[in-house]
Amino acid sequence: MAIFTKTKTARLLVTASVGLALSAMAASADIRFWTTENQPERLAKQEAMAADFKAATGIGVEVIPVEESDLGTRATAAFAAGDLPDVIYYTLQYALPWTEAGILDAEAATEVVEKLGQDTFSPGPLNLAATGDGFAGVPVDGWTQMVVYRKDLFDANGLEAPTSYANVLAAIEKLHNPPEMFGFVAATKVDENFMSQVLEHVFLANGATPVDANGFKGFDEAKTIEVLDFYKAIAEASPPGELYWKQSRELYFAGQAAMIIWSPFILDELAGLRDSAPPTINDDPMTRDLAAVTGVVTNFAGPSNPDGAAWGDTRYFGVTADADIDEAQQFIEYAMSEGYTATLSIAPEGKFPIRRGSSSGSTEYVDAWSKLDVGVDRRAPLSDLYAASMIDEIVGGLDVAQRWGVTEGQLGLASKIINSQAINRIVREYIDGSIDAAGAVAKMNEELGAIE
Repeated sequence: MAIFTKTKTARLLVTASVGLALSAMAASADIRFWTTENQPERLAKQEAMAADFKAATGIGVEVIPVEESDLGTRATAAFAAGDLPDVIYYTLQYALPWTEAGILDAEAATEVVEKLGQDTFSPGPLNLAATGDGFAGVPVDGWTQMVVYRKDLFDANGLEAPTSYANVLAAIEKLHNPPEMFGFVAATKVDENFMSQVLEHVFLANGATPVDANGFKGFDEAKTIEVLDFYKAIAEASPPGELYWKQSRELYFAGQAAMIIWSPFILDELAGLRDSAPPTINDDPMTRDLAAVTGVVTNFAGPSNPDGAAWGDTRYFGVTADADIDEAQQFIEYAMSEGYTATLSIAPEGKFPIRRGSSSGSTEYVDAWSKLDVGVDRRAPLSDLYAASMIDEIVGGLDVAQRWGVTEGQLGLASKIINSQAINRIVREYIDGSIDAAGAVAKMNEELGAIE
């Protein structure tokens, strides 16, 4: 009980000190900044960056924490009241809808991108926020889902990295040897968002999407049957049962899985930096042995889409309709240049640098990010844990980051389709043999077509 009391007290003290800092900043603020990075430690880092910005420019910034779940309703209400902040840090889902609604000033954001140098940004996140003549926001950070695999086993067996359906299936053929080693651990628990996320990645890899510029179009039968056959194959190379992120991580950490699909938030755990999720491949819960033999793939391709795709989650800075445009732009420019390493340090394991360097061809921000500490119970920079080639692969996924419905202007509808979990359920029916592939495509299209 004493440990809990000390921990609780420490958290209250951190929260109180951040609150005092917020009050002091508000009193001298010239612009207001909404952020969904609202944990006390992350707020403190943003306050420090805002203080450095004021020292450099004389412009005060009030950092205002907002719950991510409340961001949409708060922005709509503030817009109606003419009381938007000057700058908002927001998720991809709001980029184009807020621009169309007039909440964001896309022209002001585009001017920032052009001033910083469009060719210094990863093209994927820029494309996801592209408007007819510019960008809805300035891309800040993001991450891409990864195929995580045992590079040592691939190398020993002369296997190509799992960059395609074909390479994954070839590896399963060679490495699947249950119960000692499962070729894959596929997500099969239909009521878990993890399965939705993994499936969207696999569908994107083969160029299969349910929407076009006019709304729902239905899945292409040929492409989708290829997706279904591939997913059934990786499910059959997985353990039985209802599988989601927990089992895939546990089996990989125990050395019993050749491949899984996971987010980059596995990287610190994989290197033994988190006591609540230690590698169990040997008797040392802090071992880095598994990290040393692990490879990752971000861009993944199916037979109908040889260029492949990476499933990406990206965040943006937006200048609002009520902003002091010049000062808001200066703040964003600072946060993406002199203050960019501080911006990424808020949570480097999930904030990959979208801006590579200060000039075309430069990698100074990627290099600085790779040296930022990650972890929970122990900390170390990613560059100490993983080879430079792997870090390049992690960051490079942002170049081709995609999501259903973004380029078509149908992200809202695509999100409803994903959240319905109908795709999960019907894919599982196909895996279990209760429906054939053509029937599964037809059933998906019928059910998803009713979503508005």
